[in-house]
Parts: sequence; structure tokens; C-alpha cells
Amino acid sequence: MSNITFIKENKLVVAADGANLREKALQNGIDIYTLKGKLMNCGGYGQCGTCVVEIVEGLENLSPKTPFEKRVLRKKPQTYRLACQALVNGPITVKTKP
Repeated sequence: MSNITFIKENKLVVAADGANLREKALQNGIDIYTLKGKLMNCGGYGQCGTCVVEIVEGLENLSPKTPFEKRVLRKKPQTYRLACQALVNGPITVKTKP
């Protein structure tokens, strides 16, 4: 089991190892989308790039970046991930809507 701490929401979520970060956020009422993301999101299929989050702690506890993530986030800090593409394998701290 892994703990996901959402900083802005001041919320701690417990997730099974291998859980999808986007799914755990939405299941727990955490809004990860900006207005643009709410209008254009692909539903978690890794095609729109609107579920960007910043991993403040525990970046090593996520699955490796997918080729799509690398392309979409190439000009962003290394700590940015697409929530729909990140699988949680240990404790992490997340900042939504960076």
C-alpha cells in the first residue's frame, strides 16, 4: 500500500501498489484539471496532456514516463507527470494544477 499526499487539498489517500494516480485522485474527489482540461480531457487515455501534476516528493516511486509523456512534458520540469500515465508504487506527495 502507498500513501498519496495531495498538498493543496490537504488530503491523504491510500492506494494499492500499481494504482493509477489520476484514478485515485478522482475517486477521492480531488480535482486535477484546469478549465481547459475539464473541456478537453480524454478520460485518462493519455492523449490530451491536461492532467499535469507536480511530484514534490517520491518521484522514484512512480512508473517510468511513457513516450507520450516525454513528448508532452519535454519543456516542463522533470518533476511534472501526467496523472493518467503514472502508476504509484510507493509514497508520493503531489501538487495539483502546477
